[in-house]
Order: sequence, then structure tokens, then C-alpha cells
Amino acid sequence: MIVLIGFAFLAGLVTILAPCIWPILPIILSSSVASKGHKRPLGITLGIMLSFGFFTLAISYLVKIFHFDPNSLRVVAVFVIGFLGLTMVVPSLSRAVEGFISRLSSYFGQRSKQGSGFGAGFLTGLSLGIVWSPCAGPILAAIATLAATGKVTFTVVLVTAAYVIGVGIPLFIFAYGGQRVITRTRFLSAHLGKIQQGFGVIIILAAVAIYTNYDRYIETRLLNAFPQFTLNGFESDSAVTEQLNLLKGVRPVKYTDPPQSNLFNADYRAPDFVSVTKWLNTDGPISMKSLRGKVVLVDFWTYTCINCIRTLPHVTEWYDKYRDKGFVVIGVHTPEFQFEHNTDNVLDAMKMYHIHYPVAQDNDYATWDNYNNEYWPAEYLIDANGVVRRTHFGEGEYDKMELAIQDLLRQAGQSVSSPLASIPDQTPEGMQSPETYLGAYRMEYYYPSGTLSTGKREFVLARKPQVNSFSLGGEWDIRQHEAVSGEGAVLSYHFSADKVFLVLRPGSAGVGAKVRVFVDGKPADSSTTGSDVKDGVITIDSARLYALVDLHGKAGSHILRLEFENPGVEAFAFTFG
Repeated sequence: MIVLIGFAFLAGLVTILAPCIWPILPIILSSSVASKGHKRPLGITLGIMLSFGFFTLAISYLVKIFHFDPNSLRVVAVFVIGFLGLTMVVPSLSRAVEGFISRLSSYFGQRSKQGSGFGAGFLTGLSLGIVWSPCAGPILAAIATLAATGKVTFTVVLVTAAYVIGVGIPLFIFAYGGQRVITRTRFLSAHLGKIQQGFGVIIILAAVAIYTNYDRYIETRLLNAFPQFTLNGFESDSAVTEQLNLLKGVRPVKYTDPPQSNLFNADYRAPDFVSVTKWLNTDGPISMKSLRGKVVLVDFWTYTCINCIRTLPHVTEWYDKYRDKGFVVIGVHTPEFQFEHNTDNVLDAMKMYHIHYPVAQDNDYATWDNYNNEYWPAEYLIDANGVVRRTHFGEGEYDKMELAIQDLLRQAGQSVSSPLASIPDQTPEGMQSPETYLGAYRMEYYYPSGTLSTGKREFVLARKPQVNSFSLGGEWDIRQHEAVSGEGAVLSYHFSADKVFLVLRPGSAGVGAKVRVFVDGKPADSSTTGSDVKDGVITIDSARLYALVDLHGKAGSHILRLEFENPGVEAFAFTFG
């Protein structure tokens, strides 16, 4: 973990070069010269470090406890920044604020030399730390994801601290150096009062830009102009990737059986089904104890996951073939998105995919956590004694799983001689684009900054995103788990695959909302269109996975462009095949 902490520090250190920090640099410089207080730059820097680190790690917990809109913090911070700009324009107001902060410090028993500027600088820094969203590489993206899902550990805190310390060092040098240059240059120092008032106006204008989200527009323009400064490259080092996987709890499968066994790779007591929201396709709750004597396949799935969808025909076929022999399938539906909590939606999906076996709605992730599961789909094959004997994550190896089912049924005393199922294995082969989330807390592949913060703003579409990345144009409302289209909303994805899928929900646009689909600049036609595209248009009828592109086996690198005709459509995640 030392390697990850070191890389986090370096990532913070070089953030000063990234365009996403440039819009706040004028505020930092302006605040630093607001007075001759030598401690003001230190106050600004410490304020940014403290508030950014704290709210990055704690915002999800605070929202759960106090039930408030996190965007309200941004509004308060903008007000504070604008007020501090006003104090620079009106010197008497500045003296009053400094006096109040000094008295407040004395009240709490702290020594505060009048005019040091530390208090006002610290308050400015606290506000900037709330409104600033850095260009997140893999390290900061992992921290944000873990914080959003309530998985903050001591190690996560250490990595975050290393990052903010790295950010703080160049910011302090910039703030302190700027103050020294301006206050010690004879010509500038002679006009310091006017300069401070001018900087105050700059801060007020910056506060207005932040409030209207125009700062994001500027940031996007800068990122498009200087994509080479996203600075994500060294964070993709294999050692860092390995440490990030450990931090997120994603570990390689460890086989416990002897090497010569290619069917059974596990040997531990099967966890039970706990805190199930609702049992479907069964008369009552099911426990592992009630299944003793039967061979059981526990299948974790969710109905918008394309990998799960490609697995389901095999699972339902096994159930139909072997249920008379004492074989049971328990589907555990653990939702990835909020709308997947809806029981009616799950029932519709079960009908669509011909699922006749019992399904546990695991809306609270209780059974998921009890199995220490990390994947959709994930399969746990359990013998008649209640012992997990085989695990498999993702698609493929269907022959091995069926052979293992047959073997365990024979061990349980059943006579099994059926040939293996002949359903084609549709597991994609070769390199393809990764699953891509459009919500802020799991976003990784936005071009060129990697991630975005939540909020409504205007975007500028990149001319040509890098492979395996997407860009936005027009108005979008970026939320925790989805991106919501506004006026003129456009999305472009530079993908590498044969098929493209996207989870969409009508949202406030209503059923019947339309999205136009283009591939390499041309409307989708018979050679490129997915099954949900008719005459180059998707008509959104429900919250589900939509098939956008099908190149009919001719996988390659292409540009997908989606034009949203209706504001309010919710887009969640891309998957590929």
C-alpha cells in the first residue's frame, strides 16, 4: 500500500498542471493578496486541503444522516467566496471581517495576530475545497467510488491524505509566491489597494461563474484545448492498478482444490440468504438449511447487465434439465441502479428471460455482502452437504459448470447421463471497450478529465474522444448514478466492440422519448443498427438495457453519437459485446 500512497501524493502534486484547477487559481492568487497578512496563503491552502479531503470522504455519510441536497453546500460556498470578494472591494468591510475572525479566535483561546490574514484565508480555502472538482485519474476515482458506497477505511483515508498533501504543496507555493511578488514589487506595491479591489471583482465574477456552472464550461474548453494535461498516464501503472483493486476489495479468484481438478475450485460452507427484500417465484423464504440434500446454484444477477443477460439462457436451461434430479437454482437479484429495486421491473425481466426458479430480491446488498461477492454475474455451485464447490465470475465456461453440476448430482446419488446443453456461448472474444458509467460516482472514462462532479451545466462535445472514452455536448445534469439530458444534449463514444448497449430510463421525458443514433457520422442503418433502433431512432419505452449497435461480427473502432431529442432522459451505463 506504500506504493499507492506514494502515487497518490504524486498525482496530487502534478494536479497543478491540469486544466481543471486553472479556473480557481485566480481566486487563490486574488485571496492571497487581499491583505499583507503573511499567513493568508497558508490559511487558503489548509482550508482547501481540509474541506476537499473531508467532503470527498464524508459527503455520502452526511447526506444519509441529515438528508440534504449536497448541491446546497456548493451554493453556500459560492456565497462565501462572493462575500470575501466583496470585502476586497470594500476595505472597511474587510477590516470588520478580520476583526471578527480575530475576536472569534481569541474566544476559543487561540492566538491570532490581527492582520495575519490566516482566518479569512482559511475560510476562503474551505469554500474553494467544496466547489473544486479535480480531474480524477484512477486513484481519485477509486476514492470517490469507495466514499460514495460507504466503504471508507483507514487505508482510503491515508491515500486521500497523501493526495491532498500533494495538491497543497504547489498551491501554497503559488499562493505565497504570488503574494510575495505583488507586495514586494515597488510599482505593484504602490498601487496595492487598487490591485486588491481589482482582484475582488475577479473573485465576485468567479463566484457568479461557479454558481451558473460557467466554470465547468471554461474547464471543458480548456480540457479540449489541452488534452495532454489530463495526467492520468502514470496512474495506470500495473502496480497502482493492483493496489487499487485490493483497496476496492476486488481480488483474483483463489483456487483451493488440487491443480488437477478443473471443475471444482472452492471448498467452504455456503453463506445463507439474509435480509432478502422479497422472494419471487416461491411461496416463502428459502434458507441454505432447507436446501440441504440438493445441489444448488446461486446466481447473482441484475436485469440491465448485458453479461448477466447472456448468461441467463444457460442457467435457465440447466434448471429445466436437472430440477427433477434434485438441482435448484436460486437467483439473487442485486440491483445496480435505483430503478432496479422495483419489484414489478424485476418480475417483467423474469418473464422476459423465462426465469422459473426462485429469485431473492437483494435490494440492501445483504446477501451480496454475506457472499463477499463483487461481480455481476457470479455463480456459486453448492453440493448436497451445503459446501461451495465451484465459483465462476462473469461469462463463459458453461461446459465446465454443467459438468460440475452433473458430477455433484451423481455424488448425491442421482443418475445423470444427459448430453451437455447446445446453447451457443456468446461470450465476447478479443479486446473491447469496458463497462462505462455515466453517473458521477462510478465515472472513469469521460474525455478528457476522467470524471465529472454532480450538477447541471453546459458541455462542449470533444472533436474526437480517445478510444474507450465518451464526451458530452449541450445541457446535462450529472447525478450520482446517471446523466440526465437537457436542451441540445449529445453524447459521443469512441468504442471498440461488435455490439453496444446502454441502460436508459424515460425519466421526466416520459415514455416515447426519442434518441437518434449515428455511427461514424451516419445514421444507424441495417449494417450497424442494434435491435432497439428503428430507422436510426431509439424510442424509450421503459427503464432497461437498449441495444444500440450491432456490427454483425465485424468488431472494430467506431464513433457512436447519440442525439437526445427530449430533455429528461436518464442514461446510466454502456456495456459492450
